[in-house]
Formats: sequence, structure tokens, C-alpha cells
Amino acid sequence: MRTRRTTRALAAVCCTLLLFAGAPAPADPGGPGGIPRLTDDRGRTLTLRGWNVEDKVNRGEHALSAITEKHFRDMRAKGFNFARLLVFWDDLEPEQGRYSAAYLRRIERILDWAERYDIQVLVDAHQDVFGPAFGHRGIPEWATRTDGLPFTPHPDDWFSEYFEPAVQRAFTHLYEDTDLRRAQARMWRVLAGRLGHHPAVLGYDLINEPMGEMRAGEELPTAARRIERDQLTPMYNRLADAIRLADDDSRLFIEPTPIVGEGVPTGLGTVKDPKVVYAPHFYNAAMEAGADYDPAAGWIELYEAAVTAYPTAQKIPVVVGEWGPLNNSLPNMARFYREALASLRRYSSGWAGYVWCYGGGYCAVDSAGVFRRNKEQTAAPYAAAVAGRVDADTYDPASGTYRLVYRASARPGATEISLPPSPSGWRIAVAGPAWTDTRTVAPGIPRVVRVLARPGARITAVITPRTPR
Repeated sequence: MRTRRTTRALAAVCCTLLLFAGAPAPADPGGPGGIPRLTDDRGRTLTLRGWNVEDKVNRGEHALSAITEKHFRDMRAKGFNFARLLVFWDDLEPEQGRYSAAYLRRIERILDWAERYDIQVLVDAHQDVFGPAFGHRGIPEWATRTDGLPFTPHPDDWFSEYFEPAVQRAFTHLYEDTDLRRAQARMWRVLAGRLGHHPAVLGYDLINEPMGEMRAGEELPTAARRIERDQLTPMYNRLADAIRLADDDSRLFIEPTPIVGEGVPTGLGTVKDPKVVYAPHFYNAAMEAGADYDPAAGWIELYEAAVTAYPTAQKIPVVVGEWGPLNNSLPNMARFYREALASLRRYSSGWAGYVWCYGGGYCAVDSAGVFRRNKEQTAAPYAAAVAGRVDADTYDPASGTYRLVYRASARPGATEISLPPSPSGWRIAVAGPAWTDTRTVAPGIPRVVRVLARPGARITAVITPRTPR
């Protein structure tokens, strides 16, 4: 969940950064170059660019009604190929053991829209401050156990509610109680069994922004690493086993605690599945509270160093599941978007911005569907799939030039370059023994450039705007 965080939440999270800054630096994991890229079943290197799609307001018979076909058509029209769809356990299983067939049908309808516009979907089991027992969404009330500990709402400072004793204890019970473990696994088997064969489904985000219970006298970074090591890692392995009983193909996306956003390396261990993807979020506490980007603070550099250590060691791809500031019109935000997007390109296979909606705040576009200030930088040419080994993949925001160099694989397959709309169109130049064509995703939707190359050939594709910037 993304809403304005006040100074109390900011202080709670920023202390994490200060504590970590005084700790010994972690060993150099080898850098972003050691992180593998996401690939498809044909061995093509994938890039995902898209947005979160959500309906946190409507429940019951109206659940997910705020999400429409327009969301997917408009995203694809601006060149995006990826959506992270928020679903809620409390909607799926409002009473223990009773799963909502209507809710599953609504999810499938959304997936059908995504397939129509060639958008891959990550199904995210979302929770905010655990769930409805604390006034939010996520884990059902029947699965919430607090041992009678207190909870005080903070309506102007929602993130600090994670530190309320009742909320922290509820996470402990979810991770440790045998019956709740089984209930969570059954929920995922139901989802994977119903959705796993849908062509739009890329994978499953096992739980959004997990938190846990701090011990007396424990510092927040230490608590986060312990929770990740001792509770999240076993949970992810249990859920992976459960999902594989119903779906042996989709990818499994795992998140650290949100503390990684302040430059604290995760304590997660190995999740024993061949299709695991690391899916951290990319938020800065000060900017979440409405502050402008401060380039001198070095936050992006600190975050990148911390967030790349785990996937480098585990040899798994990275897809950032949420990112984007609350107030994108402040003086330094243009620079933030340039530097953030450059950083994400260095180590990730893609990202989902927060959030595709039509209005203010975090919304990607306004009520007329026009990008809100600075968010237009997220729409640029990119290689959605590369049939070969990528040697260079660069984008120059100043000129709008995209350049891809790759060595074509022996396996048959087309490289696909996605083009966002451009007032003057695009100039496409491909060097090397290759055949190119273009296709439209749907009527009125911008084209995709397809490159079919001779096996082993070195191919260079350069995409430039017809009118120089």
C-alpha cells in the first residue's frame, strides 16, 4: 500500500539507514553483472516494463470492479507489457475453507484482458498492515491472532501500524502456527490450480511487503534480517512446494521486508525452486513522506548495492515489484526518474511502477490518460524479448535513442522491441544478417519490431525518434 507517510513513520524507517551506515560493510557480491536475466521457455532474454493494477476499495460482490479493460489497453498503448495484479486472501477466502468462485472468475476476466493486449501478469497476494482486522486488506480476520495485544490505529501514519504489538504478533502466528501455514498453502494451491494455465500468468508474488515481530532491544535491521532468515525463507519454501502441486511452470516472486528500501541487505536464504525471482520494492522513506529527491544523499547507490547482493549470490533474476514517489512534480523529480530508471536497467529484468490509475497521488496518468509530470520518462523503447546473448542494451533519454546489440542464438525465435507512441514516429535501423517486420498488438496499439536473425550472427538495432529531441 502506498499513501503519504508522516514524520513518525519516516523517523522509524530512516533510523534503519543510520544504524546500517554504522555497521560493517557487507562483502562485495560481485556486482550487478552477476545477476542472471529473466528468460522465457524459448531461452529468450526478457524485459518487463509495467505497472501495478489494483482495487483496494471494493470488496465482496464488487471486488476488482475498479479494474477495467481500459487499464490494459491504455498501458499497452504506451508500450508497457507487464502488470502486477493485486489480489486479496480475505476476498478469496472470506470464511475459512470457503473460496469465492466469483472472485476467481473476476481474476480470470482481468487475465483475459491482459492476454488480449499481450501483457504478462504477476499475481500478487497483497497485504497492507496484515489485513482487515487492522482496517486494511490482506490476510483474513479468521487467520488473524493477536493474543490480546493492543492495536492503536494511526490514520495519518499507516506504516507505523506495522510496529503495533497486535500486528507484529499476527505475523508471528502466520509464520509459526501449523494450521495457519496449511491454510496459506491451501489458498495458494487454489489460486495456482485455477490460474496457472492461463496464458497471461507469468508468476506469483507470494506475499506483499512482509513484516514481522521485533524482539525487546532488537534493532530494526537485525530484526528484519532475522525475520527474513528464520520465518520468510521457510514460508517461501513451503508455499513453493504447495504451488508446485498445482502449477509447475509459473515463476515464484519472493520479497524481502520493506527495510531493504533503506539500503539494508536482506537476510533471506535459499528458496529451493528453479524459477525463483527476487522482487524487492524501491521506495525511499523521505520521498514517501512527500520530500523531494536529494541526489547528494546517495540513496539510489546505497539501495542498488544492498539489493543486488542477494540475487548475485543466489543467481536469480530481479524484477522490482513496486516503485515511484508520491509527489512526482517536485524540482528534483525529473532527475530522480532519470537516475532511478538508469539504476533499474543495470541490475533488473524489469519493474512495475505504482500505480496505473487515473488521477492524482501515485497515479501514472491523469483523468484524461496523460502521463502525470515526469512519469512519461517510464515510456521508452526496450527489448521485450531477445533471442540471443545480449552484449549491449542502452537508452539515452536526452536523444531518445535505444541501442541493442546481441549475438543471435541457435534456437529459432524472434527478438521483439517494444515502441511507445511517438509524435513523429521511430526510425529503425538493423545491422547484420536479419529480417525484420513490425506488428501491432491490437488496433490503435503501437507496433512491436520483430527481428529474425541468422543463428550466431551479431545484430545491432538502433531505434531513434524521427524528430530529434
